[in-house]
Parts: sequence; structure tokens; C-alpha cells
Amino acid sequence: MDGNVELLNYVHQNAEMGQDTIRQLLGIVKDEDFKNMLKSQFDEYRLINDITNEKLDGLGKDPKDIGAVTKARTHIAINLKTLTDKSPSHISEMMIQGSTMGIVDITKKMKEYSNADKEIIDLANRLLTFEQRNVDECKKYLQ
Repeated sequence: MDGNVELLNYVHQNAEMGQDTIRQLLGIVKDEDFKNMLKSQFDEYRLINDITNEKLDGLGKDPKDIGAVTKARTHIAINLKTLTDKSPSHISEMMIQGSTMGIVDITKKMKEYSNADKEIIDLANRLLTFEQRNVDECKKYLQ
């Protein structure tokens, strides 16, 4: 597989995981300000995901979704981690950890596929910048 498809699939999977995680958290979170921040993040993940789908379609490829086992494992982990603490501070900490992993991973992928087309690198950069902004937004809720 070429670098364009690989990088697009990584961005797609990252955005898909972000959407899945936030969709689950929206059912847990009670604080309206925090919920609105999560909804805003969800919308950007969805937009990035839509763009990756269009670009993959343009290359004649189907997006490679996250596996069912990974999704289930993440769902269970979120349920366990929020079982006793559903506070915005605790959930922000979880989100910061997830976004930080995303920052590290997308940085590595961008170096690995530095030969990808500029518009695909730009999309990966958009994801990177977005993840960095998510960390900063979530920091406001830490206590």
C-alpha cells in the first residue's frame, strides 16, 4: 500500500476512535459546558473522517476501520475508568491521555509517510493541531 493510503487510513482510524469515544462519553457527562466542548470535538473528528473518506474514495480505496476488538476494548476501558468518577476533571484527564497518544502516533506516521501528497500531509497536520488544541481545552477542566 502506498503512503497516501496508509496515512489517510491512520487519520481515518484516529478520527473514528475520537468519535466513538466522545459518543460514549456524551452519555456519561452531565456538565453542560464540558458536554458542549466534547460535541465540538466530535464535530471536528467527524469532519476529518468525512474528508479522509472522500480522499480514499478518490484513490479507489475503502477506509480501513478500527477493528471490533479494539472498539470493544476501548468501550470497556471507558466504562471501567468512569465507574466511580464521572467528573469533568477525571474525564478530561482521560481525554488528554488519549489525545497525547494521538499526537505521538500522528507525528510518527507523518515522518514515516513524509512522501505522501501535500494535501494528505496537510490533513494529518490538521489532525495533529486539533489533538493539541483538544489537550489545551481539556486542561481547563482539570482540578
